Amino acid sequence: MPVLPGAEPYRHEGGEVGVLLCHGFTGSPQSLRPWAKHHAAHGLTVSLPLLPGHGTRWEDMQLTGWQDWYAEVDRELRLLRERCARVFVAGLSAGGALALRLAAKHGATVDGVVLVNPANKVHGFAAYALPVARHLVRTTKGIASDIAKGGAALVGYDRVPLHAVHSLRSFFRMLDGELPQVTQPLLLLHSAQDHVVPPADSVRILSRVSSTDVTEVVLEQSYHVATLDHDADRIFEESLAFIGRLAPSVGKEGTAAVG
Repeated sequence: MPVLPGAEPYRHEGGEVGVLLCHGFTGSPQSLRPWAKHHAAHGLTVSLPLLPGHGTRWEDMQLTGWQDWYAEVDRELRLLRERCARVFVAGLSAGGALALRLAAKHGATVDGVVLVNPANKVHGFAAYALPVARHLVRTTKGIASDIAKGGAALVGYDRVPLHAVHSLRSFFRMLDGELPQVTQPLLLLHSAQDHVVPPADSVRILSRVSSTDVTEVVLEQSYHVATLDHDADRIFEESLAFIGRLAPSVGKEGTAAVG
């Protein structure tokens, strides 16, 4: 299937410091492309993959699960490690959960973690009906473009396969038990108003990880897709400063041409 316009993966060959960006559930690289290009312009090597089943049509997502999504970001991380001396992982929403599992599983080979409105749980009573409901109903309404900024929109699906939601719920429950294995420096940015992921998810993550170098930033002017919202520039600058503190060579080579 052809990829939706704007949903294409993005990669940039930069310096010896790399960052892997993970987009969210039912979303696409479009939601993180400005972030990726910002870091590329400051000399970083950047990988922003398209998760399997995403960026085409919802029927393709019906055939995938968390194992497929995680395998893709795991592969990209390994490729970055071959190319770069220092590597950071980052993610939005469920992409933040993928980034956390990479940190938990890869240990010291991941130098730091950046999370934006990370998801930790499928909320609501309907979540408990998923094991049965997914066999009776194929899809539910998609996640809206939860963005405060006028004119901004998310490229993603307007329907969500319940099979995929069930898989995501299983992933969150497994990851929750792995969070104590996350020991890397952590930057967590979350919106004061988020209509998709409640603040409780960030609270839970911060209470479970073993990281001692933790920075929490509240985004006052943005909703869930904060990387396309009013606080986008702050996210870009805060994350670049975080990476630069841990890998001081960042930005020393000047800016790079970005395609």
